[in-house]
This record gives sequence, structure tokens and C-alpha cells, in this order.
Amino acid sequence: MTRRIFCKALLVVVVIFGLFVSSGVLSAQGNSDWAFDRVREVQGKHTDLLMAMDGVEGTAIGLNQNDRLAIKVFTARPGVRGIPQELDGVTVEVVVTGKFYALAKGGQPGKPEKKPPSNDTVDPTARFDRPVPIGVSTGHPDITAGTLGCRVSDGNNVYALSNNHVYANCNNAEIDDNVLQPGDFDGGVYPEDSIGTLFDYVEIDFTEGVNNTIDAAIALTTTVDVNNATPSDGYGTPSSTIFEGALLGLEVQKYGRTTGLTKGTVSGINATVNVSYGDVDGNGVDDVARFVNQIIILPSRGWFSKAGDSGSLIVTNDADCNPVGLLFAGGGRRTIANPIDAVLETFEVTIDGE
Repeated sequence: MTRRIFCKALLVVVVIFGLFVSSGVLSAQGNSDWAFDRVREVQGKHTDLLMAMDGVEGTAIGLNQNDRLAIKVFTARPGVRGIPQELDGVTVEVVVTGKFYALAKGGQPGKPEKKPPSNDTVDPTARFDRPVPIGVSTGHPDITAGTLGCRVSDGNNVYALSNNHVYANCNNAEIDDNVLQPGDFDGGVYPEDSIGTLFDYVEIDFTEGVNNTIDAAIALTTTVDVNNATPSDGYGTPSSTIFEGALLGLEVQKYGRTTGLTKGTVSGINATVNVSYGDVDGNGVDDVARFVNQIIILPSRGWFSKAGDSGSLIVTNDADCNPVGLLFAGGGRRTIANPIDAVLETFEVTIDGE
């Protein structure tokens, strides 16, 4: 009898031990908060090693074909060797995206496309009467063109929000430089088409191994120069309340200078990506910056963004239009955005949606 009890007790111990050993696999097979934390831990542990491989451009957390959490590995080309199918019990899925590019100055394939005028839609590349809508062509006089994301406020002043590479010319601008609407590529004239002056920006660090979090800048403006809603064919006025909830699978929309109103779905979060900005320092070599904790978006159809859409505000695809991210880069039909909360907290501003 004693021997039988001992054997049962031993069996229980073995089973419990087995559960602990296999916890890495089990924890990655659901989509609970615990499972997500486990996948994020594994991603963080292996991302540097993965991105050290020639041809790997980034990683993110997404869903595999079975709608289970997985680590996405983005590659510049097919057939990158050495990427495992599984890491610590977490499925790894390789996605060929090509390289990622900032979608204004340095965007691929060079200068942004100029959207032809249409009789039944607004042309976001045009010069607009003041106050100009958000989501239209803008930029520092020394760049091609990007997008005016939205109007933000610190409670006293209002600012136009866009990217560093749109308003601060990849760290090369001076505070108080003019920003134009439309951008230079779209016929903006300096200084007649100024809608404000560069007030602040987060410097992009191109040093290898250094992590960036946002590509953003704000220009001091007025409500006389900048409105807070998109043109008539856009989504309207963004909410002052940012989206709080699960991002993965969230349906979103944006209005931008090149592709106008587009819709998509958040397909990756907690992304670490290498982004090319072209030859910023003039030495003949593309300058690349690494960004962490980014959002990846796939289009519902066609393209979610193209060169010239940098700076667009991404909001939820519903009547609330809660802000989600600030668009700045893309590759392989995937768009990359900074989390909007990180952007607003940095500048200590809120979306001016009133």
C-alpha cells in the first residue's frame, strides 16, 4: 500500500516537472496576456541575434496562420539562412518585406509620387487655403514632401505634428526654420507658403546598435494657419483621446499626402526594425536607424502608404477616430508607425481634436 502511494506521488511529481519544462511551449500556444508576455520575452532575448544575420531587417509579434502568437522575422530577400522555425517553444514566421524606408526624404523609389488631380476627390498635394486641413502635403523647405499629421496643443500653443525627416530634415534643420504647405516637391514656395516654424524634434540616432523610439517633430503654428480635420474625403477630426486596448488585429485608417484615405489592420506590435533614410550625411552611403517598440500595419487592399505619406496620423477605423500611431516608414506593403502615446508624451502635448 505504501509502495502504491509512493508511486502515485512520484508520478504527480514527474507530471508537474514536465509541465514546468514545457511551459515555454504551452505559454506560446494561446493569446492571453501571459502568453503575450512569454512571446515578448523570447522575442527580446533573440532579436539582436536574429538582426545580426545578413538580410534580417526586423522582428515583431504577430499572429501565424493558426491565429496563434508568433515571432515575425522580416527579411530583405527570400532564402535568408539560419533563421529557426521555433525559438524557446515560440513559432517563428519569416516574412519577406525588402528593406524598410522612411516614406518621405529617402523614401523608395526616390521622390514621392505626385498624385494626379481628380474631379471627384481632393488632391492632398495641392496648396490649401488657410487654415490648411491635416493629412496634406507639407515639409521643411529642404526636403521633398511629407504629410501634416494633425494639430496638437500644450494648452497654450498649437503645433503641427509630423516626422523629424519631414519637418527637421533628418536632424539637419534649425529651430525656427519655416515649414511649408504644400511641400517643396509639390510647389511650396519659401517663405510665402509657410504655415509655422520648427519648434522641437527628437533627434534620430544613426549609430549602429542604438535604439530609437520615435521619428517626430512639431512646428509652432496657429489655428489661423492649421485646421484640425482632414479634407472632405478623409475621416474627419481625430479624437483627443488616444486608443487604449489590444492593438494586434485592430482596424485602422489614415489620410496622407500621397495615398489619401486608406484602411488597414495592425499586424505586428513591439517591432524592432532597421529603417533607411538615404544618404543623410552626404558620404554616399545610406544611413540606417534602428527603431524599437513600433507598430506594423497591413493594408486592407492595395497600399496603406507610399512615399510622401510620412507624418500621417493613424486612427481607429470607426466613428471615434482614436489616434493610434504616427506613420514614418514602410516596406513590402507594410507600414511602420510610432505609438502615438510615446510621441505625445515626448512633446507633452495632446491631439487638438476639439
